[in-house]
Amino acid sequence: MKKDDQKQNSLLQVTLRSKEKILYNGVANTISSENERGPFDILPEHANFISLIHNYIIIDHGLATEQSFQLEKGVMYVVSNKIDVYIGI
Repeated sequence: MKKDDQKQNSLLQVTLRSKEKILYNGVANTISSENERGPFDILPEHANFISLIHNYIIIDHGLATEQSFQLEKGVMYVVSNKIDVYIGI
């Protein structure tokens, strides 16, 4: 496996959608959000799960590539380094 392939495999593929449009579609090092249990982070190789989220989602928290989105509620699906987030549902 090439070094570039290894680096790409260590990133998260993220798609953030509202009812109207795709807000973000790309790669990320980390994802941060909040659910009923409190704040949480997702890193590469995270366990697969589905969660209701609220308040915010932050892509690459603390990095130069950081992007923050405010939301009332949403659903997050995490499967094999692929994250789909549906907000405003």
